[in-house]
Amino acid sequence: MELYNIIVFCIVLAALFSYINLKYIKLPMTIGVMILSLIASLAILVIGSLYPAIFYHTTQIISSVNFPALLMRGMLSFLLFAGAIHLDSVKLKKERVAILTFSTVGVLLSTVIVGILVYFVTMLFGLQVHFLYCLLFGALISPTDPIAVLGILKEAK
Repeated sequence: MELYNIIVFCIVLAALFSYINLKYIKLPMTIGVMILSLIASLAILVIGSLYPAIFYHTTQIISSVNFPALLMRGMLSFLLFAGAIHLDSVKLKKERVAILTFSTVGVLLSTVIVGILVYFVTMLFGLQVHFLYCLLFGALISPTDPIAVLGILKEAK
């Protein structure tokens, strides 16, 4: 499968997931599409366990695309630009104290909470994970996704 066909398939799939979310699920667009993508990924795994040849073919197609380069050099720049162009810098300047507070104190607090929760959950499953690694995991997932935040703020007005 050529790169062009893969890109077209991904765009059609995203449009389909957006339509399903808009018509039936009615969640914020970024969250709804992500949930539907997770469900589709799980469906591929289930189908792959039943029909290994299809799963192997799917993984071959997916591994042929350099996703880090495509995401970081291609799609992310367009998404961030599209989100930033719609921001009102005057309103952003008025709310700078709240933004700085949430982006520093909120992320630090979230990092510690997630780190503690992961540490105790891994202990429940009998895994010995160093607390520093749990805090590192918390630091990785605590900062919010700017694209998702912009989508939610746009819907919340």
